[in-house]
Amino acid sequence: MKAYSPDDLRTAANIVRGLSIDMIQKAKSGHPGLPLGMADVVTTLWLNHLRVCAELPEWKNRDRFVLSGGHGSAMLYSLLHLSGYSISMEDLKQFRQLGSCTPGHPECNHAMGVEVTTGPLGQGFANAVGMALSQAMAKARFNTPECAIVDHDVWVACGDGDLMEGISHEAASFAGSLQLPHLIALYDSNHISIEGETDQTFTDDTALRFKSYGWTVLTVDGHDPAAINRKLRAAKRAAQEKPVLLICKTVIGFGSPNRSGKAKSHGEPLGEDEVRLTKQALGLPADVDFYSPPEVQRMFRLHSAAVRRIARAWQKKEKAFLAEDSEQSKLYKAFSKKEIPSGLVQKLPVFESDKPLATRAASGKVLQVLAAEMPWLIGGSADLGPSNKTWLDAYPAVSATDFSGRNIHYGVRELGMAAIQNGILAHGFFLPFTATFFVFSDYMIPATRIAALARQQAIYVFSHDSYAVGEDGATHQPVEQICDMRSMPNVVTIRPADASEVSEAWLAALRRTDGPTALLLSRQNLPVFDRHSVASAAGTANGAYTLYQTGTGTPELILMASGSEVSLALEAARARPQRNIRVVSFPSWELFEKMPASYRESVLPVSCTNRISIEAARSFGWLRYVGVSGESISMESFGVSGPAGVLAKHFGFSVEHVLARIDARLANT
Repeated sequence: MKAYSPDDLRTAANIVRGLSIDMIQKAKSGHPGLPLGMADVVTTLWLNHLRVCAELPEWKNRDRFVLSGGHGSAMLYSLLHLSGYSISMEDLKQFRQLGSCTPGHPECNHAMGVEVTTGPLGQGFANAVGMALSQAMAKARFNTPECAIVDHDVWVACGDGDLMEGISHEAASFAGSLQLPHLIALYDSNHISIEGETDQTFTDDTALRFKSYGWTVLTVDGHDPAAINRKLRAAKRAAQEKPVLLICKTVIGFGSPNRSGKAKSHGEPLGEDEVRLTKQALGLPADVDFYSPPEVQRMFRLHSAAVRRIARAWQKKEKAFLAEDSEQSKLYKAFSKKEIPSGLVQKLPVFESDKPLATRAASGKVLQVLAAEMPWLIGGSADLGPSNKTWLDAYPAVSATDFSGRNIHYGVRELGMAAIQNGILAHGFFLPFTATFFVFSDYMIPATRIAALARQQAIYVFSHDSYAVGEDGATHQPVEQICDMRSMPNVVTIRPADASEVSEAWLAALRRTDGPTALLLSRQNLPVFDRHSVASAAGTANGAYTLYQTGTGTPELILMASGSEVSLALEAARARPQRNIRVVSFPSWELFEKMPASYRESVLPVSCTNRISIEAARSFGWLRYVGVSGESISMESFGVSGPAGVLAKHFGFSVEHVLARIDARLANT
């Protein structure tokens, strides 16, 4: 690639600045401070170092660039437009408008060159860690001395706000512990946040902090293209061995005569007069909006052409690699497709009805089979692998000296773990799952939300799903968390009733490729249903199904339950054989709602208004299924400490209590 001179880079950076402030001014909304402050750094990276190609946006060996401070999206869109991605000048002019492809914060779209969805500060930083981890693991599997098929860099631009967020500590510590190579963070150190000088709240010695994590730390004047270029080269060399933080000393709002260095430049349009003055200060035509001169367009076109040649050469290399009859080539093909193996269902464990089993333990058994059949499946837990039953027994852990393992020690870092998982998914080679106790899903919600928004196939294993955690008490007994999961768009929550439903739940998670799936699993042993006397567990895929009915036709009463409470409902129904009671296993509201109306009516006929839901969680949302004439047996308070069996009676999850409610409802029918 051609190395552009400092003068060329400064000219290009100023065009990026001009486009950015015009976008923001036209929208009358946005954040000019970051684009003005970081344009020199990112433009120098883009034109002299970054290997991305608009014509081949999903080229596997491209560099990854993540804008963690997603509020600076105007800068990213300007660069992508100039580079020939499918962001037109008209798209720039529709910045932040309804229906545009240039929303206020970047949303992943490979055709447009946006790698990940960012905005909530710190998450993009952790995504980049996940991408670097994925690359290191891919290199360990596919690369040979003769052919390095995976070999690129991961760049992330982050700011003071990113590094204040707790997630940055989690992710940076994790990356340093693993000595992740090919990861370079460009830290926009301008000492300004929305409320003013960062030394009001952020007096960390950031360089020392990252050195303590095990990172290489470099520093550069963020407005000197020649120095930036030298330090980017140094960063790439150092990143061959471990992650690098390049501290870029910048001025927020650089070039704006009245906003430069001031907090007000962070998140407010400059105003027409200040835009004009800023353009004059930057040597741009003051009265020309969206100025993009041919000479700068040519620089980006030439860069794109140079990268295109690199990408085409790599594609030939990949084609030759795929033609090989090597183990690495076969793995690469399988990882690229990630197809569910034919015959997988027949290989899943069969659970015996005379052996009660916790659904977390059943999940662990299923996972061992899945891991053997799907080598791209990897996973890890927030220091709870033995409790979550998520350790893949036949495989080692990933370590700083060996990335060939399939078990990831995330440490006690739930939010970092979930966002790193999103980065692994974005990188493209692996299907990762993550695990923790369900009550700690609270820590993961911000990253779960981004995965849902980005339609990523994140799989969450949440064990210890109810008051049956027992003696650990209220702090560890989830009550409202299931409501949180169910309320989030594009998340499918599955709470299996027994070991057989666990297998089906895992299959549903594997088949669902357009959003996250949360598996909620019990700590305590649960009966394994004799499927000769109740319906097949295959109904799990439908979200809800008739498990058992004491009579035929339209029932007098419907008991519906999820997870550990299904066996309670079944026992209660069987205790009233003279009444026509239907038991519905209801593992997933979201899957049930996707079923045709005729199926939903067959399970929950409108004509039966006598309905009781049973679930060890808040009843919030069950009204849609029990109706105004029905009722819920639920947890409307926090839990308490005590043995699980004692708590079941205390909270009303006993056969006696359920029968009392049934009898009361059927007394007059």
